[in-house]
Amino acid sequence: MTPALALQDVHKSFGPIEVLHGIDFALRPGEVHALIGENGAGKSTIMKILGGFLAPTSGQVLLDGQPAPYRSGAEAEAAGVVVIHQEFNLAPDLSVAQNVFLGREPGRFLLDHRAMRRETQALLDQLDCRVSPDARIRDLAVSDRQMVEIAKALGRKARVLIMDEPSAVLTHREVEVLFRQIDRLRASGVALLYTSHRLDEVRHLADRITVLRDGAVVRQALRGELTEDGMATAMVGRDLKDIFPPRRDSFGPVVLEVQGFSVPPVVRDVSFTLRRGEVLGISGLVGSGRTELAEGLVGLRSHHGSLRREGQSITLHSAADAAVRGLAYLTEDRKELGLLLDKSLRENLTLSTLGRFGRLMISRPAEETALTRAIEDFDIRAPRRDMAVGNLSGGNQQKLLLAKTMLPDPQIVIIDEPTRGIDIGTKSQIYHFIDRLARDGLSVIVISSDMPEILGLSDRVLVMRQGRVAGELQGAAITETAVVRLVMGTTEEATADA
Repeated sequence: MTPALALQDVHKSFGPIEVLHGIDFALRPGEVHALIGENGAGKSTIMKILGGFLAPTSGQVLLDGQPAPYRSGAEAEAAGVVVIHQEFNLAPDLSVAQNVFLGREPGRFLLDHRAMRRETQALLDQLDCRVSPDARIRDLAVSDRQMVEIAKALGRKARVLIMDEPSAVLTHREVEVLFRQIDRLRASGVALLYTSHRLDEVRHLADRITVLRDGAVVRQALRGELTEDGMATAMVGRDLKDIFPPRRDSFGPVVLEVQGFSVPPVVRDVSFTLRRGEVLGISGLVGSGRTELAEGLVGLRSHHGSLRREGQSITLHSAADAAVRGLAYLTEDRKELGLLLDKSLRENLTLSTLGRFGRLMISRPAEETALTRAIEDFDIRAPRRDMAVGNLSGGNQQKLLLAKTMLPDPQIVIIDEPTRGIDIGTKSQIYHFIDRLARDGLSVIVISSDMPEILGLSDRVLVMRQGRVAGELQGAAITETAVVRLVMGTTEEATADA
């Protein structure tokens, strides 16, 4: 069978640096082909070449066995090659319907808004998405924006669909809906490229798997030929037996007491304690109030209730107040809220602590010294120190954000979705960074939608449901079954101890 879309001996260089080395890769009609690899392995470059956004330095892109006729993303879409980007390609001030039809609006002289809303609603219904076609993108949750991206792609009648981490921000229910759509598209003969760092998804979906490492194909396999462990080993080039660090078994005194804490209108009457040297996991569905709770705790949202820091009552009205009290927050959205993507590593690292580097004049040498230390401590890998952070891989962006969060020397750190969109090797690094913080006597709160992450990192787990604490688990009681029961509300609110 002639591939619908293929790369033939493709090389790609940026200046003197070659990032793809002789890639042969084919997408066949009616197949899901998973492309996996660590951040920086070359996946995004391959997808951009396939989608017309980049030209290869040498080699060919073949559409139905012939040289691809397109030279841009728009031309590729016209030829039936559609990309769902990891970074949303949506206009935030336009409605859902206007985004779905952007560039292909119906109507000759006047836009047919009624038709746009009707067809958009049909696409959203197909995805079991309850968003209104008239809702403004800016007002939507991250997971709803992803569903709009998927609806937009489905509306373009793709014959080749390229999906870059489409499930990274979706709830479990939304992922199930996505999988049903992928099965429907596969059955209709669409060729699908799927990238994900969730190897269980790859094992479940993929008919064919290609593993990249350092810009080269290191393994190709058919369904069932690679286990999740086998995929991880092929990606990183070494065995990953100890993804999570060993458990901690001793903790210091209580450093934070939260009592009757509410963040209207989402979080209601939450109470818990946090000990020195402890990692407290917070689990729950998207929308359960986890992020709102974190933002309230560091003064980013209006709140009421009692906060006590080492026995002393404190009031936090801003992130600056929180920093003075030794609290820091690492946002779940590193691209919009955590980093300035068009600025350098140094500028991002020191932005929130400029007072440390001079009062009237900022000391560039001091900033550079801080960056050198951050690069070493957090293993940040960048070709150049002055490059724009937006050109770093997702894993290195996250490590830089972690370094930025730790620069003020906080004693309590809240980390929201620490490894979203990050490969298995970098995940393990970040897990060990978090463990090092706890063993150094810091207290860490980890919010995560990744069940293995919660189970593997946490000394205790709070489970949130509909804005409240549904239960607390500790020690041997921290199991997937126990967490899921509390998340779904199928067990009584309880506290379980080891």
